[in-house]
Amino acid sequence: MFTGIITGIGRISAVHPLGDTATHGKRLTLTCPPGYLDDVGLGDSIALNGACMTVTTLNAAQQQFTIDISAESLDKTAGLDQLGAINLEKALRAHDRLGGHIVSGHVDGIGHVTYFAQVGESWQLRVMTPPALAKYLAYKGSITINGVSLTVNQIQDSANGCEMSINLIPHTVQNTALGTLKVGSWVNLEIDLIARYVERMLGKDSGAQGQV
Repeated sequence: MFTGIITGIGRISAVHPLGDTATHGKRLTLTCPPGYLDDVGLGDSIALNGACMTVTTLNAAQQQFTIDISAESLDKTAGLDQLGAINLEKALRAHDRLGGHIVSGHVDGIGHVTYFAQVGESWQLRVMTPPALAKYLAYKGSITINGVSLTVNQIQDSANGCEMSINLIPHTVQNTALGTLKVGSWVNLEIDLIARYVERMLGKDSGAQGQV
């Protein structure tokens, strides 16, 4: 579990294919800020732009670790096979503050940036979400964009999905990789966990038993 509060900005410094076909995944090498890996061990979970991944090798002296990402995960996320800046968050510990909201690290869909510009001292970010995620977005509700816990300020439904507007304070722009976004950038989205259960409880099949 995570909180959507970014604990460091890393970089994907190398991408290595794990095979020769589209069914093979990739191995990513990530470089972290000094000291970031001091309390990290093999097998630990770290969210990369909101996607929970497992540390497979660790080189604290060089501030690097690797993760293996499957073809399925690459297909369902954005930006995890490209060199460049990336948001990092270590898994939540039982005694940590829940500064953002409860985040699972499972990407629900991919959106794209339709507007990103400075407005006064802050920045306005607008993201178009897939139609299937529109019902989970609400004014003043929570959304995770590339691993960052954010508050929705405005929503506008359309046939193409839902465009949500978010205000980013300077601290968020400076201390996450969201500052590198531009119009057309693809972003990972995770809806509020509570919305999943509300839909299940209110759904027509709420009494049905799932299949294992």
